[in-house]
Order: sequence, then C-alpha cells, then structure tokens
Amino acid sequence: MHKIKAVIFDMDGVLIEAKDWHYEALNRALKLFGIEISYAEHLTTFDGLPTKKKLEILSIDRNLPKGLHSFINKMKQQYTMEIVYRACKPRFYHQYALSRLHKEGYKMAVCSNSIFNTIDVMMQKAALSPYFEFYVSNEDVKHGKPDPEMYIKAISKLDLDPRECLIVEDNENGIKAAKASGANVMVVKEVSDVNYENIKEHIAKFQKENL
Repeated sequence: MHKIKAVIFDMDGVLIEAKDWHYEALNRALKLFGIEISYAEHLTTFDGLPTKKKLEILSIDRNLPKGLHSFINKMKQQYTMEIVYRACKPRFYHQYALSRLHKEGYKMAVCSNSIFNTIDVMMQKAALSPYFEFYVSNEDVKHGKPDPEMYIKAISKLDLDPRECLIVEDNENGIKAAKASGANVMVVKEVSDVNYENIKEHIAKFQKENL
C-alpha cells in the first residue's frame, strides 16, 4: 500500500481564480501592438500554458514579431500583478483545508506555469504561503506543463514515490503533466472544489486503489 504523504497543487484555477486575470493581462499587453485573443481561444488553446509558449503560438498563428516577446511578457507580468494586488484575497475553505492537512502531517507544494514572483505574491495575498514546503515555477524547469518535468521535480524534492503524492489540477495541460508524473490526480472544475472534504475523499479513494 502506498500511503499518500503529500499534496501538490496547481495554482491558477485551483488555489487562485486567476484564469481571467491572465487573459485580461495578456490581452492588455497584446493590444499595445494591435493583437487580441478571444476568450474562446484563451479557453481552448492558451489556458494553462506559460506566457512564453502563448507568445510562440501567436508568432506562428498571428505573425507576432519574436522581437516583441520579451517586452510583451514583461508588460503582461506587470498587468497581472496589478490585478493580483487588487483582487487576490484569502478564501476560508482553502485556508481551512491547508491548515488541516498541514496539521495532519501532509507535505504540500505548488507547481505552476507562472513565474516564481507571481506564485509567491499570490500565495501571500491568499494567506496560504505558511503551509507550503516550496514552489516550482516555470523558471525552475526547461519544459512547462503539459510536460511532467515540473511535477517530477517536486516529487523528487519531496523525496517520495509518485504514488505517495496527490496532485490537484484543473486544466488539460496540467492534467496531462500530472498523470505523466505517475502521481494520483484529483481533477477539479472550480476553486471551490479544492476543499478539505473533497481532498480527503480523494486521498482515501486512491489509497484504497493502491492496496
């Protein structure tokens, strides 16, 4: 039996309802150069990808000059942080879930395609930072999600077998990465699904399956 000893969380759409924030910030930066992506494109193509990858796609599909990538990325991060400082607030059910899990001895980490500073600020604004062992950002790996490198690195850092970890994910790219890591995967649709009862229910389910 592989007892689950750690819970690894994606951030956007899992711990923070930030999908629309990234969409709004990226479009604000792109509009400086007369480019815009639709919300449908955001959901079907760009959701969960690092900004760098989104810009690479736009260079292929919309002829966005590659020389603009660095500036647009910088402006996108600035606009994102403006939204974070205005809108990111603690959610009681997340604080309760993580505090209970922490008290019960589970190790916890965040793996996100965001840059480290964005993760750090969001977790502080959400009052969740005290519960995590570490964060893995897109700056810590060569390949972001859907590649499993990020999750494999986190599991290794926790010094655990993948089957001893539960990964909480919400989007297609993240789910692919989580499953490819060999860990147990809890798929959520809303940030409200990330609550103590739901997490413990999945832990019990996977531990039973791993008998």
